[in-house]
Amino acid sequence: MTTSREIQLPSDPAAAAAALREASMETDVVVFKKSPICPVSTRAEFEFKTWLKSVPDSETTRFAMIDVIAEKPLARGLTAELGIDHQSPQALWFSGGEMSWHDSHGALTRDRFAAGAGA
Repeated sequence: MTTSREIQLPSDPAAAAAALREASMETDVVVFKKSPICPVSTRAEFEFKTWLKSVPDSETTRFAMIDVIAEKPLARGLTAELGIDHQSPQALWFSGGEMSWHDSHGALTRDRFAAGAGA
């Protein structure tokens, strides 16, 4: 699923964190980290993509996807750069130039994403 809302992150974790902070100054940005071989990630990805489909076209929230196996240095380095533990699946929500929340595993539901930056 690649849309105009999807952003590609630099492979360097520090540059990715800077890009997320910069992009979130204009609109909220959600990073979704997942493993392609984990059933918990599959369920969380379904919740995330279902939420994305429900977001109106007028909504400007953007997102980035990180495969924690194929992009391991980025996945682990980004969370280290942000000072949080690496999890998979994991969502990182950026708003106003800062990470406003992060969560993982069973907490990644449509309702959690719908709550957005106010969560």
